[in-house]
Amino acid sequence: QVQVVESGGGLVQAGGSLRLSCAASGIIFSMNVMAWYRQAPGKQRELVADITGGGIIYYADSAKGRFTISRDNAKNTVYLQMNSLKPEDTAVYYCAARASAKIYWGQGTQVTVSV
Repeated sequence: QVQVVESGGGLVQAGGSLRLSCAASGIIFSMNVMAWYRQAPGKQRELVADITGGGIIYYADSAKGRFTISRDNAKNTVYLQMNSLKPEDTAVYYCAARASAKIYWGQGTQVTVSV
């Protein structure tokens, strides 16, 4: 059974930082692309960043220079360090494990950035 579990969301003031973590089990972690998505109220879910098992990284323009994705294959965990947070970063953040045509989602963690 595949499980993807996020943690680390919360309320932070604009300019602050948060670190999200995501632990995955039931998959061959190193063979999965691990990704962070977010969905703000009334908007579509969007890709924030992803990282391959070998460490190739993609960032959405909104994340470049402020967010850092990393993974620890030994711990089956992926992280998203978010700095210089803005109110427009407020969303539910989802972790996903992608392999071939399959994608496994976590339940999401709320990030709220106040002005």
